[in-house]
Amino acid sequence: MSYPRSAAHRNKTRNQPGGSERLTQPGALGPSRIRYAVVGLGHISQAAVLPAFKHASRNSELVGLFSDDAAKRSTLAKKYRIPVAGTYAQFDALLQEGAIDAVYIAVPNSLHCEFVLRAARAGVHVLCEKPLAVNEQQCRKIIQACQHTRVKLMTAYRLHFEKANLEAVELVNSGKIGEPRYFNSCFSMQVSDDNIRLEKKLGGGPLFDLGVYCINAARYLFRDEPLEVQAFTATGKDKRFRQVEEMAGATLRFPNERLASFICSFGATDEATYYIAGTKGSITMKNAYEYAVAPEMEINIEGKKQTRHYGRSDQFAPELVYFSNCILQSKEPEPSGMEGLLDVRIIEAIYRSAKTGRAVKLPVLAKNARPSLRQQIKRPPVREPELVKAESASKN
Repeated sequence: MSYPRSAAHRNKTRNQPGGSERLTQPGALGPSRIRYAVVGLGHISQAAVLPAFKHASRNSELVGLFSDDAAKRSTLAKKYRIPVAGTYAQFDALLQEGAIDAVYIAVPNSLHCEFVLRAARAGVHVLCEKPLAVNEQQCRKIIQACQHTRVKLMTAYRLHFEKANLEAVELVNSGKIGEPRYFNSCFSMQVSDDNIRLEKKLGGGPLFDLGVYCINAARYLFRDEPLEVQAFTATGKDKRFRQVEEMAGATLRFPNERLASFICSFGATDEATYYIAGTKGSITMKNAYEYAVAPEMEINIEGKKQTRHYGRSDQFAPELVYFSNCILQSKEPEPSGMEGLLDVRIIEAIYRSAKTGRAVKLPVLAKNARPSLRQQIKRPPVREPELVKAESASKN
């Protein structure tokens, strides 16, 4: 029997915080595990998402795989002992059978909207990789569909549960670095020649893949939404960049006269760093957006310096644990679908600014829920398994 998703059922569930690991017990209130299918079996799914279920087994269970690649389906279903494995054409019918409660969507960016809508129609909860979609209109369509069918929707921002980034949020929010004034970030890599991130029709480009992290970090550190965007894109002679730009840079103006700037690139050496400066001190986060490399935070407050080292951890299992708790306990997720929309609308504004050479103003949108240290969930790192017809996006 599938997990009941009616409003009446949700009103009966315990009202616990989504970040807590206290679970609804099996019985009248439903099962203690949410049954997931992973949609799309590329590198991120195989290297990180599938192994993460081992560390999320208290309330999450992997029961399904969807891919149009028969070799991937067969090999991975056997390896992980998955009872449901289907093609994308079989997606709707298999969801209707009731053996799947939630999906983790990891298909190319341009397909996110389609698969979220299909899952919502089946009454299945959705955890969707970022970007939520490739434009604001699609994001709104996704959010409305999930609200209409009363399913939970979460955008997969793994850093909203990761200790180093949440401690940076806590430090800024505490006032220890004074009033935060500006943010700067770089996120780059050398992308492989044949990677889908270089295909425009699939939602490729460094902004959707890398820039979204910089934008999200600026927003959760400033705890606010930008008012205006000024941006540029640049492309050299490298033949990889026939369809998408090589790099993009933007400055975002926030309320209270604060600025955030970043550069993201598919044609530069590996870098994943942000810096936030306040009136009394600053924070530098190295390996800020990585999941395979441990982050490191340097704090400088009125001349007193401190370095915090963080070990590697599984950043995907916490997403599953948290989202399953939200389903079981009828809580709205943070990061929500709106969190995904807010980043995508900024990316759209960046492209408009780069095309016109002019600053683009953003309509004021209020958002109350922000990530905090209460959401931290820690799991040990996973060892990357042997992959089936999947390669990293990076040339290095």
